[in-house]
Amino acid sequence: MCKSKKKLTTQVMEPKEKPRRSSSSKSPAAAKKLSSLNDHDHQSSLSTSQNLISPNGSTESFILKNLKNSQSWASSKSSHHSLTSLKGVLFSEQPHIYNFTEIRSATQNFLKDPFSSSSTSTSWRCLLRGQEMVVIQRKFRRPMETDELVDQVAMICRSHHSSLVPLKGASVSGNYIYLVYEYTQGVNLSEALRNRRNPNFTVLSNWISRMQIASDIAHGLDYIHHSTGLGLGFVHNHIKSTSIIVTEPSFHAKICHFGTAELCGETPTEIQDSDSEIKPKKSPELKKCGSKGLKFEGTRGYMAPEFQWTGMATVKSDVYAFGVVVLELISGKEAVKYEFDEGTGGYVRVSVIETAVKASEDGGAGLRGWVDKRLKDSYPVEVAEKLVRIGLECVETNPNNRPDMGRVAGRVSQLYLESKTWAEQFAPLTDFTVSLAPR
Repeated sequence: MCKSKKKLTTQVMEPKEKPRRSSSSKSPAAAKKLSSLNDHDHQSSLSTSQNLISPNGSTESFILKNLKNSQSWASSKSSHHSLTSLKGVLFSEQPHIYNFTEIRSATQNFLKDPFSSSSTSTSWRCLLRGQEMVVIQRKFRRPMETDELVDQVAMICRSHHSSLVPLKGASVSGNYIYLVYEYTQGVNLSEALRNRRNPNFTVLSNWISRMQIASDIAHGLDYIHHSTGLGLGFVHNHIKSTSIIVTEPSFHAKICHFGTAELCGETPTEIQDSDSEIKPKKSPELKKCGSKGLKFEGTRGYMAPEFQWTGMATVKSDVYAFGVVVLELISGKEAVKYEFDEGTGGYVRVSVIETAVKASEDGGAGLRGWVDKRLKDSYPVEVAEKLVRIGLECVETNPNNRPDMGRVAGRVSQLYLESKTWAEQFAPLTDFTVSLAPR
């Protein structure tokens, strides 16, 4: 929350500390746009349905919309100008408006050591308005109208679920969006399952803890697909073991990067029904890279076959990624890895899906050999078999054969209850106390 409350109006104001540049210092096209905006300002006051776009692409211009209810968001009209700068977002519950200068200050002008980094994003753990946050920088995948972006941010910020890391606000500069998420204490699921310092150790050392994680992820993803934004579902597009936080000491799961796909333009402009049939076709939004190949973002081992072909994220591609995570939870193995083959002297690709299929075909004995040995055979075999079956259904090659996340969440919850009943009978053997601290 802000420390001081200021009366917000629908008027867009230029910052006082920076004087306006004369029109002579701008290009003719920019000067013409600025003149047009100034003439319009003299005719009438700006309303909440209008967008102010910086004519010269400067990051110092602001967009501020004062919303009183969700209907006012829907009534805002689209501007035909391109998005160049966003001061922040105001939504009904917590009016956190992030100026780009705040983002720069918190990240020490982006010179602060990154919290995490990848080929597509960089994040910083920092303090914003006295609260510990994680700022994630990502590039827009497609041009987005100002009102579309603001509507999406407001809807996502209003969405709350115990299995999701909440979005607190956003800021835009140029072709980049800066998403501000609440910091969550814990480690990602990949590190929880595969400790680099001690491969034989895992904080998820009993079956109940893993069932709890599976249930949390399933319900969080079900919420994203069906319950977000007054009945309008979203697509996550970044489900993987490194995007899931295991909290301490309760060992619950929280899904990170909720809303990233929509706010970065990675999803279709129309919301997709999770029960609708997926017809593979090439997306007109895809752009070609220098090698004349389709440019899309994905993580090896979690990309559904149709996503690798079209580059378009859907609810069914989310279900596929969830299935991979479930198989990781049961086996403790990576989604994809390369192992040395002594026979050929080279490396072979090993997928957790392929090993799960083989174990399932071999029956009970094959499954026991495939399940994470660190569980020490202390798990209900029938429940494990059912959970493997759910994971394999989710990674079906044909997206139309994959189950809906609502049904998956219900089935996983039932297996969790069965596991609790089993654990109560063997409580002395399954009780444990561990810490996420380094070892």
